[in-house]
Amino acid sequence: MSGFQRTDFRLLFLVLFTVAAGNTALQSVLPAIGRELHIPDVFIAAIFSLSALAWTISAPFWARQSDQRGRKKLIMLGMWGYFVSTLLCALVIFFGLEGWIGPVLIVSLFALFRALFGLFGSASSPAAQAYIAVRTTPRQRTAAISILASAFGLGTIVGPAVAPFFIFPEVELSGPLFMFTLFALVTLFLVWRFLPRDDAEEVARNAGRGARRLSWMDPRIRPFILYGLVVGNAQAATGQTLGFFVIDMSGRDPVAAQYLIGVAMMAGAGATLLAQWGLIGIFRMGPKQLTRWGAGLALAGTCGMAFSTSIHAIIVSFALAMLGYGFARPGFSAGASLSVGQEDQGAAAGTVTAVNGASFIVAPTVGVALYQFHQPLPYILSAVLLAIILVYSLRSRLLSTDLADQGEVAMGEVAMEDPGARTD
Repeated sequence: MSGFQRTDFRLLFLVLFTVAAGNTALQSVLPAIGRELHIPDVFIAAIFSLSALAWTISAPFWARQSDQRGRKKLIMLGMWGYFVSTLLCALVIFFGLEGWIGPVLIVSLFALFRALFGLFGSASSPAAQAYIAVRTTPRQRTAAISILASAFGLGTIVGPAVAPFFIFPEVELSGPLFMFTLFALVTLFLVWRFLPRDDAEEVARNAGRGARRLSWMDPRIRPFILYGLVVGNAQAATGQTLGFFVIDMSGRDPVAAQYLIGVAMMAGAGATLLAQWGLIGIFRMGPKQLTRWGAGLALAGTCGMAFSTSIHAIIVSFALAMLGYGFARPGFSAGASLSVGQEDQGAAAGTVTAVNGASFIVAPTVGVALYQFHQPLPYILSAVLLAIILVYSLRSRLLSTDLADQGEVAMGEVAMEDPGARTD
């Protein structure tokens, strides 16, 4: 089996970073776009729900295709899906802000084009995770998956941070989407040019075995999938309502509040990176510790948001919650990977990716609807779910066992590996 090189890792990191930055930039400006175009908040959330549904359905399929056709091809397919979807969404927003199309058509087209991202953009993530899983030892895997997951954390810092600078007079709030379309094109070129092709023998072996499927109810991964669903839904509800919460709490108009939304999202992303780039490695945390600390800290931060009465309280509470999610996501992802053999790594990656998408099907719409009914409700409900899953993580045999902690390793062991080093 071919080894794993640091250059490969950087390219995979760039792919996930680009998608995360573009998506969170969109998430940070979409509340302002909705208010400017007089689109009800719940419709904005529903757009993400449709995209998440498409993501959940398609991710396992693309994961199986990455086994049979090669990881690089599917990574590039996902980037093409993101590029086309973002470009079309940018055009829809621009036409809407110019008054060329009305709110009903804006919502319909935007939902359609975001669904394209869900259908095809979902190919990159499971392919990237499987690419890493088959090129690292079990001891390295928690570290590698945690670092890869931090690409999303870094993207959620950069996206909201730079989005306001891309709101040019000519394109207004659609500017960030046009810029991230350009970034996606550059990333596509770099992956095409520099990411090595898949090992032909490995692809042939996978194709010979046929497409492998991994049920969500498979006893090897079921506790991790349940944990990921609950934590993911809580995070989705909290994150989707954040922009509206900041706008309403600040009392500013949507465009003026964009800076504060960006600050809050950057604080949360910074806390996520603190977990994934620092604390996991320092304390050599494996899936057991990550799932427990993740649920506990997310619970504390979400409770803080439920009772926040100022912008500063919102930012601090959101950062604490995101610190918890920064532990939780690598915890259940690495746990699921370590619970299955090499032949099921692609299927496991697809299942994990589908779970991440499934978390955004219902939670954003329900969260925004509850927020409109009574501001603290989405955070109270999320806190209840997190409390339940925290107890579950303490009592579940698989989540409490040290068997999964074979992936325990300092974060730097993979990141600082000699570029020429190979591991089987």
